[in-house]
Amino acid sequence: MVSTAIPRILGPGGIYMCTAISFQTKDHYFGRNLDLEYNYKECITITPRNYPFRYRRHNSQHSHYAVIGVATISLNYPLYYDATNEHGLSMAGLNFPDNAAYFSDQPSKDNIAPFELIPWILGQCKTITEAFQLLNRSNIIQLPFSKDYPLSPLHWIIADK
Repeated sequence: MVSTAIPRILGPGGIYMCTAISFQTKDHYFGRNLDLEYNYKECITITPRNYPFRYRRHNSQHSHYAVIGVATISLNYPLYYDATNEHGLSMAGLNFPDNAAYFSDQPSKDNIAPFELIPWILGQCKTITEAFQLLNRSNIIQLPFSKDYPLSPLHWIIADK
């Protein structure tokens, strides 16, 4: 079974969009490309179990699964591009110019910024089923990390083993 997020095409303004794939045989393969003409000094990043994830509009998460992936580290926070947790749940944030939709805070939901979504999901979920349950009570809010890291127009792919 193969699933892809979006083909590698030239987007609005000449910006390339990212592509991701999940391939399952007796093993699970998950990957993505990163078609950017610039970098933020991203590197392989491991967040060990129980390293505190501090969220802007939600309580900090002190107990979570270990995560490994590609991230930029800023202010001791891993800004993950893609990652996999210790249970094999994988996730990538993919560039989607002019198509991303974020929302205002909703008191009845878990308000999570786009840059927080990968740790939020991978820190708590073992499977896609668990991720969908968590996403159903989550609200992705319009909140950039900082003036140095503006709001990215993203969509995501999630896959499990």
